[in-house]
Amino acid sequence: MGRGRVQLKRIENKINRQVTFSKRRCGLLKKAHEISVLCDAEVALIVFSNKGKLYEYSSDPCMERILERYERYSYAERQRVPNDQPQNENWIIEHAKLKARLEVIQKNQRNFMGEELDGLSMKELQNLEHQLDSALKQIRSRKNQVVYESISELQKKVTLSNFILISKLSLNWLFNLYISIFFLYSLQDKALQEKNKLLTKKIKEKEKALAQLELQNDGMDLASAALVPQSMETLNIGDDNEESQSRSNALLPPWMLRPIND
Repeated sequence: MGRGRVQLKRIENKINRQVTFSKRRCGLLKKAHEISVLCDAEVALIVFSNKGKLYEYSSDPCMERILERYERYSYAERQRVPNDQPQNENWIIEHAKLKARLEVIQKNQRNFMGEELDGLSMKELQNLEHQLDSALKQIRSRKNQVVYESISELQKKVTLSNFILISKLSLNWLFNLYISIFFLYSLQDKALQEKNKLLTKKIKEKEKALAQLELQNDGMDLASAALVPQSMETLNIGDDNEESQSRSNALLPPWMLRPIND
């Protein structure tokens, strides 16, 4: 005796409804996988539970590819529709597609965050792991590039700072050297001036001594010249007195002739 036909209506019992949903969902996903393998068809299945939880299956590793193909096909079909079709219907269809695509993206985002992984198959988990590995490699590569650029920038700043510091130290050293040389030249100039003053003083003293010595020599010559005629006058005898006196008068200077003649 065969089973009777099951009446299709909403199951009122929550537990039975959840159990039936789980069984039918697994069977539906299995049938979708079978038709994609047996018939080499591209299958995309999207199921939302009454709590809003998303369950999906895609024969392609990337469901977005199948959805984009569906959108292109739908757009081509809409172009064939007569122009008198209501515009509101197009907007409703477009809104539904965008909403479905947004939900898929949000679901993928939650999967990337490690949430709602219970309904994923082994193939979907492997695909998610591969995508995370690729993203992690790109993130690490970009991170290493940013770190390298930061290190290069810091090295440039350090090199520039060292160059500025060395320039300042060199300028300070040159300034101190210039001050030292100027101070030494000033001291040497001052010492030379003092030596010149001493030499000038000594020269003046020597000139003064020479002048005094010359005056003394002139006085001695005058005295000797005055004494020689007197001694000759005492030695002359008889008639030669007048002649010797005239000779002595000739030898004496003019200012001494008057007293002697008197």
